[in-house]
Amino acid sequence: MDLIICVVGLLALIVEGIRCQGVYAPPTVRIIHSGHACNVEEERHTERVYTIREGETLELTCLVTGHPRPQIRWTKTAGSVSDRFQDSSVFNETLHIAKILRTQGGRYYCKAENGLGSPAIKSIRVDVYYLDDPVVTVHQSIGEAKEQFYYERTVFLRCVANSNPPVRYSWHRGREILTQGSDKGVEIYEPFFTQGETKILKLKNLRPQDYANYSCIASVRNVCGIPDRSVIFRLTNKTASPSIKLLVEDPIVVNPGQTVSLVCITTGGEPPPLLTWVSTNDSLPQRSVVKGGTLTLPAITSDEAGVYSCVASNNVGNPAKKSTTIVVRALKKGRFWITPDPYHNDDNIQIGREVKISCQVEATPPEELTFSWLKNGRALRSSERMVITQTDPDISPGTTNLDIIDLKFTDFGTYTCVAALKGGGIPEISIDVNISSTTVPPSLTVPRGKSPLVAREGDTVELECLVSGKPKPIILWSRSDKEVPMPDGNMQMESYDGVLRIVNVSREMTGSYRCQTSQYNGFNVKPREAVVELIVQYPPTVEPVYMEKRQGLGRPVVMTCKVLRAHPSRVLRFEWLLSNRLLHAGAFDAQRDETEYTIRSLNRDGWGEYTCNVINEAGAGKCTFQVTGKAYPPEFYYDTYNPLWQNRPRVYGFKLQWTQMNPGAVDRIVAYRLGIRQMGLQRWWEQEIPVDGQINKGELMTHNLTELIKPESYEVRLTPITRFGEGDSTIRIVTYSAPINPHLREFHCSFEEEPICMFTQDKNDDFDWTRHSAATRDTKYTPNTGPSGDRSGSKQGFYMYIETSRPRKEGDQARLVSPFFNVAPKNPYGITNPPAYCFGFFYHMYGKHIGTLNAFLKQKGQSASEAPVWSLSGNQGNHWKQAKVSVHPTSSFQVGPTRLHQSSARPRCPDWPPSSALSVLVSIGCRILMHRFTSPDIKQKGVHRRCWARREQYHSWLAIRRPNVCEE
Repeated sequence: MDLIICVVGLLALIVEGIRCQGVYAPPTVRIIHSGHACNVEEERHTERVYTIREGETLELTCLVTGHPRPQIRWTKTAGSVSDRFQDSSVFNETLHIAKILRTQGGRYYCKAENGLGSPAIKSIRVDVYYLDDPVVTVHQSIGEAKEQFYYERTVFLRCVANSNPPVRYSWHRGREILTQGSDKGVEIYEPFFTQGETKILKLKNLRPQDYANYSCIASVRNVCGIPDRSVIFRLTNKTASPSIKLLVEDPIVVNPGQTVSLVCITTGGEPPPLLTWVSTNDSLPQRSVVKGGTLTLPAITSDEAGVYSCVASNNVGNPAKKSTTIVVRALKKGRFWITPDPYHNDDNIQIGREVKISCQVEATPPEELTFSWLKNGRALRSSERMVITQTDPDISPGTTNLDIIDLKFTDFGTYTCVAALKGGGIPEISIDVNISSTTVPPSLTVPRGKSPLVAREGDTVELECLVSGKPKPIILWSRSDKEVPMPDGNMQMESYDGVLRIVNVSREMTGSYRCQTSQYNGFNVKPREAVVELIVQYPPTVEPVYMEKRQGLGRPVVMTCKVLRAHPSRVLRFEWLLSNRLLHAGAFDAQRDETEYTIRSLNRDGWGEYTCNVINEAGAGKCTFQVTGKAYPPEFYYDTYNPLWQNRPRVYGFKLQWTQMNPGAVDRIVAYRLGIRQMGLQRWWEQEIPVDGQINKGELMTHNLTELIKPESYEVRLTPITRFGEGDSTIRIVTYSAPINPHLREFHCSFEEEPICMFTQDKNDDFDWTRHSAATRDTKYTPNTGPSGDRSGSKQGFYMYIETSRPRKEGDQARLVSPFFNVAPKNPYGITNPPAYCFGFFYHMYGKHIGTLNAFLKQKGQSASEAPVWSLSGNQGNHWKQAKVSVHPTSSFQVGPTRLHQSSARPRCPDWPPSSALSVLVSIGCRILMHRFTSPDIKQKGVHRRCWARREQYHSWLAIRRPNVCEE
């Protein structure tokens, strides 16, 4: 009996080098797009450019491979993008920006990392296209030559539109298209310093026919479907720039709460100007009302004071602008100070010497401020001994002085400074100052026992300075040991009673605090100062605060608690507890900053929460260790190619694969609990998957989920089980996706699974191909049939085969047909030649009566080609050989081997395709031979790589990718 075997295992478009690291692999990244792109330039040497119209939806998906599953983060122009779009998108595979704005264009990066190797980063530049309505502005110049009685009027029409890509302009007069040279009285040009930004239409020495409707049309040549935009300007002999008039005074002085109306009218301009109001406060007050040229500010406040401008624009000449200032009356912050005789070095007031009382307020407007003085409630007028000044250039604005010359006992009393505004309507401010024999300069002291002040973190503390003297001044608090802000964020804090109150004091507030007198509400003398020390105690800061220790039974466990900082630094003691049961206690060694507890052999009673309390005078710091035998969570494997298959119309199956994180950290995993539920339902279906033997790190495990209902999605939960019990669970979503025609950019497939890579048996042939392996061969009935192993020599690897012995007869055919492959998309640079694809496979043809193995190409909408693209006949020896053939489809296509019994045609194998072709490789078995073929002009050799891996992972698989770069 003779046997012929055809294997179609690996079709590969190589994009990047494949690293052979087993199941665990560093991340790889590829960005694809699924939004409303106008154009995507895939083949640019420097970058990929994604063009989108403003207002459309940008959707970029970061396809990652690698195990464990890489974490993804999107960034824009090497910075975070979380402030530019939804935070939920930043860490998702799909970046979604609805109604994209022009400011959101730029380079977007997808970064994937899983702790293995370097992070994988890919980028794509997003170019947002837009076109705003054009704007026409008109300017004119008038020239005169009086002696020659020459008069010229020239008009310039300037058209500007914001756009991306650059806009093209065209001018029309009525229905007439204006071009340079079409009319001697018209000149069209672009200013040199703004080339590409505008186009100016110059009407020289204005003529009657120049009075017409002018249209400026802005176009971006319909890119992204953006239509042309236009604007019409009517030029007449009355066309003029705007002029306006404000029907209000300048400035306008009002009291708070009044309603202010500003009226602006146009006095000229054609076309009629548009009036707008602007303010120096960036925007108009929220409660303001604009109606035509009238701006109304109801119940005005001091914050709404400022300059308000009326602007008129009709795009002819320069806009007209008129402004007025609104002043809102106000009086605030009344203060005083006493200055002893400046001609004597003495801080006290003395009989027979001069004393000055100063009074200050903040007034708006300052020119309306008036002061009056009272003594003991009676009006006081300026005299030779009582000199009142308000216009002294040496004093600050809003200040009045009362100089008492040659102080007498009769001058003692209460002096009152009264501040008011001339217009009225604002409450007066009165400040009382007492001058008597008890009026003395201040002094500052710190109460006994109040420095240093010791407090615990979180307490409320009061720093106190005693103020003596009359009158008592305002006390200013600040840090004296370093230039840092006070608790309220300011560099200084005021206190009227000398007490600084700090709520929830923290360790960072430890230090020296200065209290000093200010000149306000006191003597204008050299400030008095005092210093208060604050010491904040806090419990020890320890590490780790929490740590999980996973360990198997019978193994040692070591727990270490380390002290990082504490105040006081002298630590009194430590104690180790298990669930509030004291295990060990003692005092710290002065030379060590850590304590350790060891379990020599962990037993079941040793599982639980261990606590180490490190205690000082301020409290305790706590290290917590959770000692457990829980297994780590499994790691789902997301890179299984074509894990979904369909054997029946209403159900589908899914190949679930995973590895175990740190399998040797705890006791041996004896089983997995698999839970599955349909999305949207509450009920879980569970079963146990037994595990035989020890799981190795990186070992790929497989379980097939069957009887899943189309098109429902399922939530799958996997939990490892040890002697301890259940470990940590991992959850993933299994989503149904209908079969699609694969694209030759990337296609992986394998005969290891029943679906056989979406290949199908031709219903019009005479018999079928069979999935087989050397291990499943029935040696009783076919002892000499088929190879002894797959292409790598493994007896476990699968392949497709046919029997050529009885009952087969000459002319019988068996056809195995691939799914449809979509041809490569149109090259953006316009290459019209169809791309070349290389179809390759391994075959085993051994026996006396071997017929012919043909490979045909069938394009969509066409019948199969009359002649095979590859053919081979006869006995080729008892070993595997590789075949490869170039094909040049122009539409979606299928490939497949056909076996003809007793045929003899044998054409030559075509050369491998050039660099523009797709590389197709075929492989069976554990060992994979990968080739990369590069362009001759790059002058690099093909790279041969071999990788050894577990049979379960690399048995006969199929992959298709497209080469973009040549690299080793």
